[in-house]
Amino acid sequence: MEGKQNYLAEEELGTLMRKYSVPCIISLLVGALYNIVDQIFIANADYLGSYGNAANTVVFPLTVIALAVAVCIGDGCCSMVSALLGEGRADKARRSFGNAIVLSLASGTVITAVYLIFGDGLVTLFGGRINAETFALSKEYFFWIALGIPFYMFGQAMNPVIRADGSPRFAMASTLAGAVINIILDPIFIFVFRMGMAGAAIATVIGQIATAALAVWYLFRLKSVRLDCGSFALKRKTVGRIISLGLCSFLSQISLVAAMAAINNMIRKYGALDPVFGLAEYAQIPMAVVGIVMKFFQIVISVVVGMSAGCIPIVGFNMGARRFDRVKGLFTRLLVCEAIVGAAALIIVEVFPSALINIFGAANESAYYTEFAVKAFRVYLCMIVFACVNKATFIFLQAMGKALESTLLSMVREIVFGVGFALVLPMLLGLDGVLWSMPVSDALTAVISAVIIARTYTNLNKKVLTF
Repeated sequence: MEGKQNYLAEEELGTLMRKYSVPCIISLLVGALYNIVDQIFIANADYLGSYGNAANTVVFPLTVIALAVAVCIGDGCCSMVSALLGEGRADKARRSFGNAIVLSLASGTVITAVYLIFGDGLVTLFGGRINAETFALSKEYFFWIALGIPFYMFGQAMNPVIRADGSPRFAMASTLAGAVINIILDPIFIFVFRMGMAGAAIATVIGQIATAALAVWYLFRLKSVRLDCGSFALKRKTVGRIISLGLCSFLSQISLVAAMAAINNMIRKYGALDPVFGLAEYAQIPMAVVGIVMKFFQIVISVVVGMSAGCIPIVGFNMGARRFDRVKGLFTRLLVCEAIVGAAALIIVEVFPSALINIFGAANESAYYTEFAVKAFRVYLCMIVFACVNKATFIFLQAMGKALESTLLSMVREIVFGVGFALVLPMLLGLDGVLWSMPVSDALTAVISAVIIARTYTNLNKKVLTF
Protein backbone atom coordinates (compact mmCIF):
# COMPACT_ATOMS: atom_id res chain seq x y z
CA MET A 1 0.00 0.00 0.00
CA GLU A 2 2.79 2.37 1.01
CA GLY A 3 4.63 1.81 -2.24
CA LYS A 4 1.56 2.74 -4.26
CA GLN A 5 0.96 5.99 -2.43
CA ASN A 6 4.36 7.42 -1.41
CA TYR A 7 4.87 9.01 -4.81
CA LEU A 8 2.20 11.57 -3.81
CA ALA A 9 4.70 12.94 -1.30
CA GLU A 10 7.75 12.55 -3.52
CA GLU A 11 6.88 13.01 -7.20
CA GLU A 12 7.36 16.41 -8.85
CA LEU A 13 4.24 18.56 -8.35
CA GLY A 14 3.78 19.42 -12.02
CA THR A 15 3.84 15.73 -12.93
CA LEU A 16 1.28 14.92 -10.23
CA MET A 17 -1.00 17.75 -11.38
CA ARG A 18 -0.93 16.47 -14.94
CA LYS A 19 -1.53 12.87 -13.91
CA TYR A 20 -4.47 13.61 -11.65
CA SER A 21 -5.97 16.80 -13.05
CA VAL A 22 -6.02 16.04 -16.78
CA PRO A 23 -8.20 12.91 -16.44
CA CYS A 24 -10.40 14.76 -13.96
CA ILE A 25 -10.78 17.71 -16.33
CA ILE A 26 -11.71 15.38 -19.17
CA SER A 27 -14.17 13.52 -16.92
CA LEU A 28 -15.92 16.73 -15.94
CA LEU A 29 -15.89 18.11 -19.47
CA VAL A 30 -17.44 14.90 -20.69
CA GLY A 31 -19.97 15.07 -17.88
CA ALA A 32 -20.83 18.62 -18.90
CA LEU A 33 -21.40 17.38 -22.43
CA TYR A 34 -24.47 15.43 -21.31
CA ASN A 35 -26.54 18.58 -20.92
CA ILE A 36 -24.70 20.68 -23.47
CA VAL A 37 -25.01 18.12 -26.27
CA ASP A 38 -28.72 17.81 -25.54
CA GLN A 39 -29.07 21.57 -25.85
CA ILE A 40 -27.11 21.78 -29.10
CA PHE A 41 -29.21 19.12 -30.81
CA ILE A 42 -32.44 20.51 -29.35
CA ALA A 43 -31.55 24.03 -30.54
CA ASN A 44 -30.94 22.80 -34.08
CA ALA A 45 -34.17 20.80 -34.29
CA ASP A 46 -36.62 23.03 -36.12
CA TYR A 47 -39.59 21.61 -34.22
CA LEU A 48 -38.01 22.43 -30.82
CA GLY A 49 -35.68 25.45 -31.21
CA SER A 50 -35.62 28.11 -28.51
CA TYR A 51 -38.68 26.58 -26.80
CA GLY A 52 -36.75 23.36 -26.27
CA ASN A 53 -33.67 25.32 -25.25
CA ALA A 54 -35.67 27.22 -22.65
CA ALA A 55 -37.11 23.93 -21.36
CA ASN A 56 -33.58 22.54 -21.03
CA THR A 57 -32.59 25.63 -19.04
CA VAL A 58 -35.56 25.13 -16.70
CA VAL A 59 -34.66 21.50 -15.96
CA PHE A 60 -30.91 22.04 -15.67
CA PRO A 61 -30.97 23.32 -12.04
CA LEU A 62 -32.90 20.20 -11.02
CA THR A 63 -30.11 17.99 -12.34
CA VAL A 64 -27.62 20.16 -10.45
CA ILE A 65 -29.47 19.41 -7.20
CA ALA A 66 -28.79 15.71 -7.75
CA LEU A 67 -25.21 16.50 -8.73
CA ALA A 68 -24.75 18.53 -5.53
CA VAL A 69 -25.60 15.54 -3.35
CA ALA A 70 -23.46 13.22 -5.48
CA VAL A 71 -20.33 15.40 -5.37
CA CYS A 72 -20.81 15.97 -1.65
CA ILE A 73 -20.55 12.23 -1.12
CA GLY A 74 -17.87 11.62 -3.73
CA ASP A 75 -15.58 14.58 -2.95
CA GLY A 76 -16.02 14.09 0.78
CA CYS A 77 -15.04 10.44 0.48
CA CYS A 78 -12.14 11.34 -1.83
CA SER A 79 -10.72 13.87 0.66
CA MET A 80 -11.21 11.50 3.60
CA VAL A 81 -9.73 8.44 1.91
CA SER A 82 -6.72 10.36 0.58
CA ALA A 83 -5.85 11.62 4.08
CA LEU A 84 -6.44 8.21 5.67
CA LEU A 85 -4.19 6.51 3.14
CA GLY A 86 -1.56 9.18 3.77
CA GLU A 87 -1.76 8.27 7.47
CA GLY A 88 -1.59 4.53 6.69
CA ARG A 89 -5.13 3.80 7.98
CA ALA A 90 -6.44 1.50 5.25
CA ASP A 91 -9.12 -0.05 7.48
CA LYS A 92 -10.89 3.28 7.93
CA ALA A 93 -10.44 4.07 4.23
CA ARG A 94 -12.31 0.88 3.38
CA ARG A 95 -15.20 1.92 5.60
CA SER A 96 -15.30 5.30 3.87
CA PHE A 97 -15.54 3.68 0.44
CA GLY A 98 -18.42 1.44 1.51
CA ASN A 99 -20.39 4.16 3.26
CA ALA A 100 -20.08 6.46 0.24
CA ILE A 101 -21.53 3.75 -2.00
CA VAL A 102 -24.55 3.24 0.25
CA LEU A 103 -25.15 6.98 0.63
CA SER A 104 -25.11 7.59 -3.13
CA LEU A 105 -27.56 4.77 -3.86
CA ALA A 106 -29.98 5.77 -1.11
CA SER A 107 -29.96 9.48 -1.90
CA GLY A 108 -30.46 8.86 -5.64
CA THR A 109 -33.56 6.79 -4.97
CA VAL A 110 -35.05 9.41 -2.66
CA ILE A 111 -34.44 12.29 -5.08
CA THR A 112 -36.04 10.41 -7.97
CA ALA A 113 -39.14 9.74 -5.87
CA VAL A 114 -39.41 13.43 -4.93
CA TYR A 115 -38.97 14.52 -8.54
CA LEU A 116 -41.64 12.18 -9.86
CA ILE A 117 -44.15 13.18 -7.18
CA PHE A 118 -43.63 16.95 -7.34
CA GLY A 119 -42.58 17.35 -10.98
CA ASP A 120 -45.03 20.08 -12.04
CA GLY A 121 -44.33 22.21 -9.00
CA LEU A 122 -40.58 21.94 -9.42
CA VAL A 123 -40.72 22.88 -13.10
CA THR A 124 -42.86 25.89 -12.18
CA LEU A 125 -40.43 26.88 -9.39
CA PHE A 126 -37.58 27.16 -11.90
CA GLY A 127 -39.46 29.36 -14.36
CA GLY A 128 -41.08 26.74 -16.58
CA ARG A 129 -44.36 28.62 -16.96
CA ILE A 130 -42.82 31.35 -19.09
CA ASN A 131 -45.23 30.16 -21.80
CA ALA A 132 -47.33 27.06 -22.46
CA GLU A 133 -44.98 25.46 -25.00
CA THR A 134 -41.94 25.78 -22.73
CA PHE A 135 -43.87 24.32 -19.79
CA ALA A 136 -45.00 21.28 -21.77
CA LEU A 137 -41.52 20.57 -23.11
CA SER A 138 -39.98 21.07 -19.65
CA LYS A 139 -42.28 18.48 -18.10
CA GLU A 140 -41.57 15.99 -20.87
CA TYR A 141 -37.81 16.36 -20.53
CA PHE A 142 -37.86 16.36 -16.72
CA PHE A 143 -39.83 13.11 -16.42
CA TRP A 144 -37.23 11.04 -18.22
CA ILE A 145 -34.29 12.83 -16.62
CA ALA A 146 -35.79 12.08 -13.18
CA LEU A 147 -35.88 8.36 -13.96
CA GLY A 148 -32.14 8.39 -14.60
CA ILE A 149 -31.17 10.30 -11.45
CA PRO A 150 -30.03 7.22 -9.42
CA PHE A 151 -27.64 6.17 -12.20
CA TYR A 152 -26.43 9.73 -12.71
CA MET A 153 -25.75 10.26 -9.03
CA PHE A 154 -24.01 6.94 -8.54
CA GLY A 155 -21.69 7.54 -11.48
CA GLN A 156 -20.88 11.09 -10.38
CA ALA A 157 -20.31 10.11 -6.74
CA MET A 158 -18.04 7.21 -7.63
CA ASN A 159 -15.91 9.28 -10.02
CA PRO A 160 -13.86 11.04 -7.29
CA VAL A 161 -13.88 7.83 -5.24
CA ILE A 162 -12.20 6.02 -8.12
CA ARG A 163 -9.69 8.87 -8.44
CA ALA A 164 -8.90 8.56 -4.73
CA ASP A 165 -8.11 4.89 -5.34
CA GLY A 166 -5.41 5.98 -7.77
CA SER A 167 -7.25 5.43 -11.07
CA PRO A 168 -8.01 8.86 -12.54
CA ARG A 169 -7.85 7.47 -16.08
CA PHE A 170 -10.56 4.90 -15.43
CA ALA A 171 -12.73 7.61 -13.85
CA MET A 172 -12.28 9.60 -17.03
CA ALA A 173 -12.97 6.63 -19.32
CA SER A 174 -16.19 5.65 -17.54
CA THR A 175 -17.63 9.15 -17.93
CA LEU A 176 -16.39 9.36 -21.52
CA ALA A 177 -18.15 6.12 -22.43
CA GLY A 178 -21.50 7.45 -21.23
CA ALA A 179 -21.06 10.75 -23.05
CA VAL A 180 -20.15 9.07 -26.32
CA ILE A 181 -23.31 6.96 -26.11
CA ASN A 182 -25.34 10.12 -25.48
CA ILE A 183 -23.74 11.92 -28.43
CA ILE A 184 -24.50 8.98 -30.73
CA LEU A 185 -28.10 8.52 -29.61
CA ASP A 186 -29.13 12.20 -29.41
CA PRO A 187 -29.30 12.88 -33.17
CA ILE A 188 -30.90 9.48 -33.79
CA PHE A 189 -33.68 10.04 -31.28
CA ILE A 190 -34.19 13.77 -32.04
CA PHE A 191 -33.80 13.94 -35.83
CA VAL A 192 -34.45 10.40 -37.10
CA PHE A 193 -37.19 9.22 -34.74
CA ARG A 194 -38.32 12.79 -33.90
CA MET A 195 -38.80 11.88 -30.23
CA GLY A 196 -38.28 15.49 -29.18
CA MET A 197 -37.37 16.30 -25.58
CA ALA A 198 -38.08 12.71 -24.50
CA GLY A 199 -35.54 11.46 -27.01
CA ALA A 200 -32.86 13.85 -25.75
CA ALA A 201 -33.50 12.81 -22.15
CA ILE A 202 -33.58 9.07 -22.89
CA ALA A 203 -30.25 9.31 -24.73
CA THR A 204 -28.78 11.03 -21.68
CA VAL A 205 -30.12 8.41 -19.27
CA ILE A 206 -28.76 5.51 -21.33
CA GLY A 207 -25.32 7.13 -21.22
CA GLN A 208 -25.60 7.60 -17.46
CA ILE A 209 -26.48 3.92 -17.00
CA ALA A 210 -23.33 2.96 -18.89
CA THR A 211 -21.15 5.16 -16.65
CA ALA A 212 -22.75 3.72 -13.51
CA ALA A 213 -22.22 0.16 -14.75
CA LEU A 214 -18.51 0.78 -15.30
CA ALA A 215 -18.22 2.25 -11.79
CA VAL A 216 -19.77 -0.91 -10.34
CA TRP A 217 -17.27 -3.02 -12.30
CA TYR A 218 -14.36 -1.00 -10.89
CA LEU A 219 -15.52 -1.18 -7.28
CA PHE A 220 -14.91 -4.94 -7.32
CA ARG A 221 -11.31 -4.19 -8.30
CA LEU A 222 -10.22 -1.41 -5.92
CA LYS A 223 -6.43 -1.13 -5.66
CA SER A 224 -5.95 0.43 -2.24
CA VAL A 225 -8.45 -1.65 -0.21
CA ARG A 226 -10.78 -4.63 -0.53
CA LEU A 227 -14.43 -4.05 0.31
CA ASP A 228 -16.27 -6.52 2.52
CA CYS A 229 -19.79 -6.68 3.92
CA GLY A 230 -18.77 -4.67 6.96
CA SER A 231 -17.66 -1.79 4.73
CA PHE A 232 -21.28 -1.02 3.84
CA ALA A 233 -22.57 -0.71 7.41
CA LEU A 234 -23.21 2.99 7.89
CA LYS A 235 -21.32 4.53 10.79
CA ARG A 236 -22.37 7.93 12.08
CA LYS A 237 -18.81 9.19 12.48
CA THR A 238 -17.77 8.09 8.98
CA VAL A 239 -20.90 9.50 7.34
CA GLY A 240 -20.51 12.75 9.26
CA ARG A 241 -16.89 13.14 8.17
CA ILE A 242 -17.72 12.40 4.53
CA ILE A 243 -20.51 14.96 4.54
CA SER A 244 -18.47 17.61 6.37
CA LEU A 245 -15.57 17.29 3.92
CA GLY A 246 -17.93 17.27 0.95
CA LEU A 247 -20.14 20.07 2.26
CA CYS A 248 -18.32 22.75 0.27
CA SER A 249 -18.85 20.82 -2.94
CA PHE A 250 -22.52 20.40 -2.04
CA LEU A 251 -23.04 24.04 -1.17
CA SER A 252 -21.18 25.30 -4.22
CA GLN A 253 -23.59 23.31 -6.38
CA ILE A 254 -26.81 23.75 -4.40
CA SER A 255 -26.24 27.46 -3.97
CA LEU A 256 -25.79 27.63 -7.72
CA VAL A 257 -29.27 26.14 -7.94
CA ALA A 258 -30.60 28.93 -5.73
CA ALA A 259 -28.93 31.49 -7.99
CA MET A 260 -30.35 29.82 -11.12
CA ALA A 261 -33.83 29.76 -9.59
CA ALA A 262 -33.55 33.49 -8.85
CA ILE A 263 -32.17 34.22 -12.32
CA ASN A 264 -34.82 32.17 -14.13
CA ASN A 265 -37.65 33.83 -12.25
CA MET A 266 -36.19 37.31 -12.72
CA ILE A 267 -35.89 36.57 -16.45
CA ARG A 268 -39.54 35.54 -16.51
CA LYS A 269 -40.63 38.61 -14.52
CA TYR A 270 -38.55 41.33 -16.19
CA GLY A 271 -38.62 39.72 -19.62
CA ALA A 272 -42.39 40.17 -19.55
CA LEU A 273 -41.82 43.92 -19.09
CA ASP A 274 -39.44 44.17 -22.03
CA PRO A 275 -40.97 45.66 -25.23
CA VAL A 276 -39.64 42.74 -27.32
CA PHE A 277 -39.45 39.78 -24.97
CA GLY A 278 -42.78 40.66 -23.46
CA LEU A 279 -44.34 39.37 -26.69
CA ALA A 280 -45.48 35.74 -26.48
CA GLU A 281 -43.49 34.57 -29.52
CA TYR A 282 -40.21 35.89 -28.06
CA ALA A 283 -40.81 35.30 -24.33
CA GLN A 284 -38.64 32.17 -24.18
CA ILE A 285 -35.55 33.77 -25.80
CA PRO A 286 -33.90 35.33 -22.70
CA MET A 287 -34.21 32.09 -20.73
CA ALA A 288 -32.90 30.03 -23.62
CA VAL A 289 -29.97 32.39 -24.15
CA VAL A 290 -28.97 32.62 -20.48
CA GLY A 291 -29.09 28.83 -20.38
CA ILE A 292 -26.68 28.68 -23.31
CA VAL A 293 -24.30 31.14 -21.67
CA MET A 294 -24.40 29.04 -18.51
CA LYS A 295 -23.52 25.96 -20.55
CA PHE A 296 -20.43 27.66 -21.94
CA PHE A 297 -19.53 28.71 -18.40
CA GLN A 298 -20.05 25.10 -17.34
CA ILE A 299 -17.43 24.02 -19.88
CA VAL A 300 -14.93 26.53 -18.50
CA ILE A 301 -15.73 25.72 -14.89
CA SER A 302 -15.34 22.01 -15.65
CA VAL A 303 -11.72 22.70 -16.53
CA VAL A 304 -11.32 24.81 -13.39
CA VAL A 305 -12.99 22.31 -11.05
CA GLY A 306 -11.25 19.39 -12.74
CA MET A 307 -7.87 21.00 -12.20
CA SER A 308 -8.68 21.68 -8.54
CA ALA A 309 -10.46 18.40 -7.81
CA GLY A 310 -7.59 16.48 -9.39
CA CYS A 311 -5.38 18.00 -6.71
CA ILE A 312 -7.56 16.73 -3.84
CA PRO A 313 -5.80 13.35 -3.40
CA ILE A 314 -2.40 15.05 -3.65
CA VAL A 315 -3.28 17.75 -1.11
CA GLY A 316 -5.00 15.32 1.24
CA PHE A 317 -2.07 12.92 1.25
CA ASN A 318 0.52 15.65 1.80
CA MET A 319 -1.57 17.24 4.55
CA GLY A 320 -1.74 13.85 6.24
CA ALA A 321 2.02 13.45 5.79
CA ARG A 322 2.53 17.09 6.98
CA ARG A 323 4.38 18.12 3.83
CA PHE A 324 3.16 21.72 3.91
CA ASP A 325 5.86 22.91 1.52
CA ARG A 326 4.37 20.73 -1.20
CA VAL A 327 0.84 21.90 -0.40
CA LYS A 328 1.95 25.52 -0.82
CA GLY A 329 3.74 24.80 -4.09
CA LEU A 330 0.70 23.04 -5.47
CA PHE A 331 -1.59 25.92 -4.48
CA THR A 332 0.62 28.40 -6.34
CA ARG A 333 0.67 26.29 -9.50
CA LEU A 334 -3.08 25.81 -9.35
CA LEU A 335 -3.91 29.51 -8.99
CA VAL A 336 -1.71 30.43 -11.95
CA CYS A 337 -3.23 27.74 -14.16
CA GLU A 338 -6.79 28.70 -13.22
CA ALA A 339 -6.12 32.36 -14.05
CA ILE A 340 -4.77 31.35 -17.47
CA VAL A 341 -7.91 29.29 -18.17
CA GLY A 342 -10.10 32.24 -17.19
CA ALA A 343 -8.16 34.64 -19.41
CA ALA A 344 -8.51 32.33 -22.42
CA ALA A 345 -12.26 32.02 -21.81
CA LEU A 346 -12.60 35.80 -21.49
CA ILE A 347 -11.02 36.31 -24.90
CA ILE A 348 -13.42 33.84 -26.48
CA VAL A 349 -16.61 35.35 -25.03
CA GLU A 350 -15.61 38.93 -25.73
CA VAL A 351 -14.29 38.40 -29.27
CA PHE A 352 -16.33 35.49 -30.65
CA PRO A 353 -19.83 35.58 -29.07
CA SER A 354 -21.61 35.33 -32.44
CA ALA A 355 -19.73 32.16 -33.32
CA LEU A 356 -20.70 30.63 -29.99
CA ILE A 357 -24.39 31.36 -30.36
CA ASN A 358 -24.42 29.97 -33.91
CA ILE A 359 -23.65 26.55 -32.46
CA PHE A 360 -26.96 26.74 -30.61
CA GLY A 361 -29.30 27.20 -33.55
CA ALA A 362 -29.13 30.96 -34.10
CA ALA A 363 -29.77 30.44 -37.83
CA ASN A 364 -33.29 29.20 -37.01
CA GLU A 365 -34.16 32.09 -34.72
CA SER A 366 -34.98 35.80 -34.96
CA ALA A 367 -32.38 38.58 -34.90
CA TYR A 368 -33.44 39.31 -31.30
CA TYR A 369 -32.06 35.91 -30.29
CA THR A 370 -28.55 36.62 -31.59
CA GLU A 371 -28.52 40.22 -30.39
CA PHE A 372 -29.43 39.30 -26.83
CA ALA A 373 -27.02 36.35 -26.84
CA VAL A 374 -24.03 38.49 -27.87
CA LYS A 375 -24.76 40.92 -25.04
CA ALA A 376 -25.31 38.08 -22.58
CA PHE A 377 -21.96 36.44 -23.34
CA ARG A 378 -20.04 39.71 -23.07
CA VAL A 379 -21.68 40.98 -19.90
CA TYR A 380 -22.46 37.82 -17.92
CA LEU A 381 -18.94 36.40 -18.26
CA CYS A 382 -16.82 39.56 -18.21
CA MET A 383 -15.35 38.64 -14.78
CA ILE A 384 -14.77 34.97 -15.61
CA VAL A 385 -11.08 35.17 -14.60
CA PHE A 386 -12.13 35.98 -11.03
CA ALA A 387 -14.75 33.21 -11.16
CA CYS A 388 -12.05 30.67 -12.02
CA VAL A 389 -9.68 31.75 -9.24
CA ASN A 390 -12.54 31.86 -6.73
CA LYS A 391 -13.61 28.32 -7.54
CA ALA A 392 -10.04 27.03 -7.25
CA THR A 393 -9.75 28.62 -3.82
CA PHE A 394 -12.99 27.02 -2.58
CA ILE A 395 -11.93 23.52 -3.61
CA PHE A 396 -8.30 23.76 -2.48
CA LEU A 397 -9.34 24.85 1.00
CA GLN A 398 -11.73 21.90 1.11
CA ALA A 399 -8.92 19.52 0.11
CA MET A 400 -6.79 20.93 2.96
CA GLY A 401 -9.53 20.00 5.42
CA LYS A 402 -10.49 23.66 5.95
CA ALA A 403 -14.15 22.88 5.46
CA LEU A 404 -15.51 25.89 7.37
CA GLU A 405 -13.54 28.51 5.44
CA SER A 406 -14.31 26.80 2.14
CA THR A 407 -18.01 26.52 2.90
CA LEU A 408 -18.40 30.10 4.11
CA LEU A 409 -16.62 31.51 1.07
CA SER A 410 -18.74 29.44 -1.28
CA MET A 411 -21.93 30.48 0.49
CA VAL A 412 -21.04 34.16 0.32
CA ARG A 413 -20.42 33.89 -3.42
CA GLU A 414 -23.46 31.88 -4.38
CA ILE A 415 -26.12 32.87 -1.86
CA VAL A 416 -25.29 36.32 -0.50
CA PHE A 417 -23.92 37.73 -3.75
CA GLY A 418 -25.29 35.33 -6.41
CA VAL A 419 -28.90 35.29 -5.27
CA GLY A 420 -28.83 38.77 -3.75
CA PHE A 421 -27.64 40.60 -6.85
CA ALA A 422 -29.84 38.45 -9.12
CA LEU A 423 -32.83 39.77 -7.17
CA VAL A 424 -31.72 43.38 -6.64
CA LEU A 425 -29.99 44.44 -9.87
CA PRO A 426 -33.01 43.73 -12.14
CA MET A 427 -34.97 46.21 -10.03
CA LEU A 428 -32.48 48.87 -11.11
CA LEU A 429 -31.48 47.71 -14.60
CA GLY A 430 -34.39 45.55 -15.74
CA LEU A 431 -33.48 42.46 -17.77
CA ASP A 432 -29.86 43.65 -18.05
CA GLY A 433 -29.60 43.46 -14.27
CA VAL A 434 -29.82 39.68 -14.52
CA LEU A 435 -26.74 39.68 -16.74
CA TRP A 436 -24.74 41.95 -14.44
CA SER A 437 -25.48 39.86 -11.33
CA MET A 438 -22.72 37.34 -12.05
CA PRO A 439 -19.74 39.63 -12.78
CA VAL A 440 -20.54 41.82 -9.77
CA SER A 441 -20.71 38.73 -7.55
CA ASP A 442 -17.42 37.34 -8.86
CA ALA A 443 -15.55 40.62 -8.47
CA LEU A 444 -16.63 41.08 -4.85
CA THR A 445 -15.88 37.44 -4.01
CA ALA A 446 -12.38 37.85 -5.48
CA VAL A 447 -11.60 40.48 -2.86
CA ILE A 448 -12.48 38.04 -0.08
CA SER A 449 -10.61 35.21 -1.81
CA ALA A 450 -7.46 37.32 -1.99
CA VAL A 451 -7.51 37.78 1.80
CA ILE A 452 -8.02 34.05 2.40
CA ILE A 453 -5.30 33.09 -0.10
CA ALA A 454 -2.83 35.39 1.68
CA ARG A 455 -3.74 33.94 5.06
CA THR A 456 -3.41 30.39 3.76
CA TYR A 457 0.10 31.09 2.48
CA THR A 458 1.04 32.56 5.86
CA ASN A 459 -0.22 29.50 7.72
CA LEU A 460 1.52 27.12 5.34
CA ASN A 461 4.78 28.99 5.88
CA LYS A 462 4.33 28.73 9.65
CA LYS A 463 3.30 25.04 9.37
CA VAL A 464 0.42 25.56 11.77
CA LEU A 465 -2.30 23.84 9.72
CA THR A 466 -3.98 20.73 11.04
CA PHE A 467 -6.13 18.19 9.28
